[in-house]
Amino acid sequence: MQQGTLMRKVKSKNWKKQRYFKLQDDCMTIWYQSKRTGKTESAFSISDVETVREGHQSEVLQSLAEEFPPERCFTIVFYGRRGNLDLIAGSAEEAQCWVQGLPSSFLAKSFALTFALLSFTWIRDWFQRADKNKDGRMNFKEVQHLLKMMNVDMNEDHALRLFQDADKSESGTLEGEEFVHFYKALTQREEVLSLFQEFSEDGKKLTLLELVDFLRQEQLEDEGTEEMAMELIDKYEPSETARARHVLSADGFLMYLCSPEGSIFNPHHRALWQDMNQPLCHYFISSSHNTYLIEDQICGQSSIEGYIRALKRGCRCLEVDCWDGPNGEPVVYHGHTFTSKIPFREVVSTLGKYAFKGNSSSPPPLMGTSPPSSHPQRQQGRTLLPHPLLGAEESWWCWPQALQDPRGQQAPWRSWALQAASLSPTPQELKHKILLKGKKIGRLEDTLDGPGDEVPNLSDDDNGAEAEEERRRAKVGDLGWGLAGSADQHSSALQKDKETLAQALSDCVIYCKNVSFRGFHEARSHSRPSEISSLSEAKARKLIRDAGNEFVRHNAWQLTRIYPSGMRTDSSNYSPLEMWNVGCQIVALNFQTAGMEMDLCDGLFSQNGHCGYVLKPSFMRDEETLFSPSDPSSREGPGPTTLTIQVISGQQLPKVANSKDGAIIDPLVRVEIHGVPADQAHQETKYIENNGFNPRWDETLQFQLHVPELALVRFVVEDYDKTSRNDFVGQFTLAFANIKPGYRHIHLLSKDGTGIPPSSLFVHICITE
Repeated sequence: MQQGTLMRKVKSKNWKKQRYFKLQDDCMTIWYQSKRTGKTESAFSISDVETVREGHQSEVLQSLAEEFPPERCFTIVFYGRRGNLDLIAGSAEEAQCWVQGLPSSFLAKSFALTFALLSFTWIRDWFQRADKNKDGRMNFKEVQHLLKMMNVDMNEDHALRLFQDADKSESGTLEGEEFVHFYKALTQREEVLSLFQEFSEDGKKLTLLELVDFLRQEQLEDEGTEEMAMELIDKYEPSETARARHVLSADGFLMYLCSPEGSIFNPHHRALWQDMNQPLCHYFISSSHNTYLIEDQICGQSSIEGYIRALKRGCRCLEVDCWDGPNGEPVVYHGHTFTSKIPFREVVSTLGKYAFKGNSSSPPPLMGTSPPSSHPQRQQGRTLLPHPLLGAEESWWCWPQALQDPRGQQAPWRSWALQAASLSPTPQELKHKILLKGKKIGRLEDTLDGPGDEVPNLSDDDNGAEAEEERRRAKVGDLGWGLAGSADQHSSALQKDKETLAQALSDCVIYCKNVSFRGFHEARSHSRPSEISSLSEAKARKLIRDAGNEFVRHNAWQLTRIYPSGMRTDSSNYSPLEMWNVGCQIVALNFQTAGMEMDLCDGLFSQNGHCGYVLKPSFMRDEETLFSPSDPSSREGPGPTTLTIQVISGQQLPKVANSKDGAIIDPLVRVEIHGVPADQAHQETKYIENNGFNPRWDETLQFQLHVPELALVRFVVEDYDKTSRNDFVGQFTLAFANIKPGYRHIHLLSKDGTGIPPSSLFVHICITE
């Protein structure tokens, strides 16, 4: 990568400033400064960069497409909610230096990064930050400053002993290998070493059989343990000699415990592990509300970045609010507000690029609201589901037009097709397809026999405000429903065009027809599995309170979507747990807002290949179930499960944002259980004074879970404050079903849900029934 490049930093079509960008000597930090003043404006770490997009892949760069060729343009995308950086290089060659160079510098941000490389990067980073005079050496005063930066409040005499032990050259400074020796002494994991020695006969290594004993007795691995032990040695033992002898050193043992295999999250559940051949209504589906917004609901910015971020987080149900724009081109924004607008075509283009990117080899379907186009199929290409499915792999339009029953009998086409058509398709059948959710003229059965003549009821949504908004949209033709409920007078030509638009749009709504919810009895009598109702969070809570079991039964055969209250103008979120507890599939959240609610969402959907679909428990897929979340005894199955968590230690916890220089955190760990009301609980450890580097708790917390299938476990680290609210340090959330017992590391995440390596907790998990 080039060491210094003059490029244009772009914020808007009219804001293009020239800045020098340079990779610093630590090969980890990039700063940029003004060409005019020479003043350094900002800097960022390469580890903060998630990806680099080439060409015109942002709204700003698209607006400059005629002025600058795509070969000179690229966008740096950061983890979390930090804004992207749009850049224009002086030449295509310079752009390629950065586009190709940046990924090679952070290509292993994920767990694929070996523990050794991570440690080396971390050591080098601390050395660079503590070496104040930049002479490549560190004196004792600089070491004391380093300890403060690392969240360590260490006795000065002990720190001096570690320093002198590492100073082999007796020069009064540390450099190179001496600093590495000092760092290793500082980061010695006594709790891991004692565990290692408990199973090691000589205290120096684990033989293959000793490692197998550890895996079986402590990690509760009961299948293929010998093969697993061999794989762990080959993968994590740093010594070639030890690998050849099939033994594991203490360093290799620590590397294993810090690896995905040593994580609290079952690595087998990271892949697609659930049955994907159940009806759509049998899954929880990751869903976002007003996906295009990246800020508040009134004046916030609309951006295609909202769709990209949601899809990369595994979201499979997006919202697209379409309105008439200039020159007949539809735009997307939050209607009747001051939010900015983005062209609908850009949204469609973005969905085409990202809808099925990185969602396993067989991506499940994507759901979205209806586009206002007379050619929606053309805009979405072959991904938009055009007709009902007949079987596991075929659509009815693939069959010969000779309307003959495959059994050789002459029969009315509609009668045979109606029997064959799937009213409850599965994610497997719908993979690589986009489903539109919206109003529909007629029912699914009418699609098989040609268009119906039913005029959609524009007050279908139960919420008055949403229904009124639908009516306003219909009046101006925003959703293409033409003259339904409109008193406006139009020419016959315009009227015909709107009617055509409405029919074309209606024909694209196959399995997610919006219908009003008028009670569970009414739904059972008149609704279809291919229909869906949308409920406000307040309406859903009332139904949960008044008829929990009926709600669970309803969601066993039909989709339900829940959306936030219109009062949440700040884009805050409600808890999705109470909605999931009654089986609601599409629980829409504001993905742009960090907090506990999005932690729970990420925690549930981080499993199953991160595909955005999680199979509901069997007792929630039975239309005759007796289960109600308010009565855990109604769940069929074994009795309560006991979850015992020994919180042992923490490692290199980050400082609190905007903390004072020299401030050191007083960390505590809180474990929260989120599930049915009877399981809601939390317990916390004591706080450790002035040690965020290697705090040791050794405390045991215990929970009784009556419905473990619906439980999510959230680990939260906070900085204790006796005079005010504790400050957030990090968290990790996962479904109880994904927990691996034994000695495990929990790799903490930031408020944004991004990793903060190497910050972690070390725990021991025991599960008993």
